[in-house]
Amino acid sequence: MTTTTLAVLVPLLPFLGAAAGLLLGRTAPGFVRPLAVLPTLAALAAAVVVAVRQGGQEAIDAATQLTPTGSVPIELALHLDGFAVLTAVLVGLVASCVQIYSTGYLRDDPRYPSYAALVSLFTSAMLLVVYSGDLMVLLVGWEIMGICSYFLVGHYWETPEARAASLKAFLVTKLGDVPFLIGLFALAADAGTFRITGILGSVAAGAIDHPTLVALLLLAGVAGKSAQFPLHTWLPDAMAGPTPVSALIHAATMVAAGVYFVARLLPLFAASAAAMTVLAVMAAVTMVGSALAALAQDDIKRVLAYSTIGQLGYMAGALAVGDRGAAVFHLLSHGAFKAVLFLAAGVVIHAAGTNSLAAMSRMSGLARRVPDAYWTMTIALLALAAIPPFAGFFSKEAVLVAAEHTALGDRDIAPAGAGWTVLAAGLLTALLTAAYATRLWLLAFRGKGAEAPDHGKQPIAMNAVLWVLALPSLTFGLTAVVLDDWFDGNPLTPTTNTAVLSTGVALIGGLVTYAAWRHAAARATAVPMGAVAAHPEGEPALSEAEAIATHTAAYGSIAAAPDPADPGRLLLGPLHRHAAAGFHVDAAYHALFVRPVQAAASLVRFLDREVVDTYVRGAGLTTGLLGAAVRRAQTGNVQTYLSVLLAGSVALAIAAVLVAAGA
Repeated sequence: MTTTTLAVLVPLLPFLGAAAGLLLGRTAPGFVRPLAVLPTLAALAAAVVVAVRQGGQEAIDAATQLTPTGSVPIELALHLDGFAVLTAVLVGLVASCVQIYSTGYLRDDPRYPSYAALVSLFTSAMLLVVYSGDLMVLLVGWEIMGICSYFLVGHYWETPEARAASLKAFLVTKLGDVPFLIGLFALAADAGTFRITGILGSVAAGAIDHPTLVALLLLAGVAGKSAQFPLHTWLPDAMAGPTPVSALIHAATMVAAGVYFVARLLPLFAASAAAMTVLAVMAAVTMVGSALAALAQDDIKRVLAYSTIGQLGYMAGALAVGDRGAAVFHLLSHGAFKAVLFLAAGVVIHAAGTNSLAAMSRMSGLARRVPDAYWTMTIALLALAAIPPFAGFFSKEAVLVAAEHTALGDRDIAPAGAGWTVLAAGLLTALLTAAYATRLWLLAFRGKGAEAPDHGKQPIAMNAVLWVLALPSLTFGLTAVVLDDWFDGNPLTPTTNTAVLSTGVALIGGLVTYAAWRHAAARATAVPMGAVAAHPEGEPALSEAEAIATHTAAYGSIAAAPDPADPGRLLLGPLHRHAAAGFHVDAAYHALFVRPVQAAASLVRFLDREVVDTYVRGAGLTTGLLGAAVRRAQTGNVQTYLSVLLAGSVALAIAAVLVAAGA
């Protein structure tokens, strides 16, 4: 079988699995789990074979025209370079682990068949984006992911949080997709093709008339999909969905699509210094702001959500300084350890019966209850904090080295100011990342108080995938630095300066947080703070939907009664309240957009009810009154009719005489 045929099967297999799962979900429920897992595993195997055959060498291109469309044809095209084949392996690996994990995590969920089918469709759409060599075909996968995210985030539709989160995710990403679509058409109009290779050829020839405008339009869609400031607000709320969905969205699909898209078309963005500067500023604000917000969150999944936003900021920063190899390297590394973090968090949530770190900090022995989640989450948090020799260290170093080279003028693909911006923000974010990673680990696993509830050993399907994903979190960085051919040939080896500096600030962040935790714990009293309590021994664990609802209901009391043992409050001080609220970006959007739209809707409703409906009711009433008057005149008495006719004739005659006399 040829490489291109195998590549076609990679997105096709999960799609067929999704279709079969939906068709057989009710009639043959026993086939649902095999149809969810086996096609995805087969797609992973095919993606690995494609990657081995491609070998990081010259890109493989194949295309066939779908249908004549006029001057700009749309083609079913494949573009298999080192970035594409490695990203496809990541997507297949994470999706397979999520499907296996979900068989245990949602084993009692009556909506599992539709859930599994949507996850397979989600995976197929992302693989289509990764392999596509035509922007219109890429757009199909891009939009399918948006639709799937709406349904998956709203899986627990019984809770108002899930309903609101799914709608918000859909609307915010669609807000970015409108200028994105305009930018695609403008780009194709200038280049005369939707083929990525053709567009890059036009960029090299200087045939794009307005590269800045096109790049900025495309960046709006990227900001929405990859949750970059200012369109990042949907991602923390999307945690209302099932934890495996969070792992899939954050690690391998949806949010990675925007970064991957910019990496594919980086020469277009590099053709505009203004676009690269905007991308650098967007990345810097996203990195620092999300890291501060993560340090103040109480919900364990929201901490990880803001962490994802910040790590995507690193990837965008690497692209802003013109190094797509570093960006994709960090995308792959982050995908592995972030999937571990979310899947392990799902185990912890089930064991603790709550999402609240404040509640977990008042439990002891949680690490003993879930040893697999404890050790794998520890590995992933070390990778997140960029501690050597974990994968996150090497990939984050690649980003900082690229920023350093651009800042010092060693490469001129981006302005030096963009390099300094990304470098400064990256080092500050490294400090903050280590701080919130340490805080999460201490509050979740080093709590003091009542013994954590024991609900028995987790299903082997859930624990096994944690170790499968923990392995690349530990070893991928060590192996990837020698695979230069897969990353544009750029060296990914850390330099001494950035390695010492970034590792030093990370260690400082972790140690300061630990000291703050010890100090805060010493001052803490034994008075309950009114947070979510652990459920009593022997009672069944809460489902995730119940944990989300319980935590949401109790969040106000947690915020009103500060946890004295939380090092985040001590470190952030007066900034904590604003960071916990995401620096009020949602509130600003509500004031600037939601309330005016609601006010306009209320005005339209008033005008429709009080003005338009008044005319409609008046017209009907007038017609009814005229009909009643005419009906009363129809008495059936001939003498009455003749009398009225005679009176009318006399009146007309008198009127005619008067008119004639006046003339």
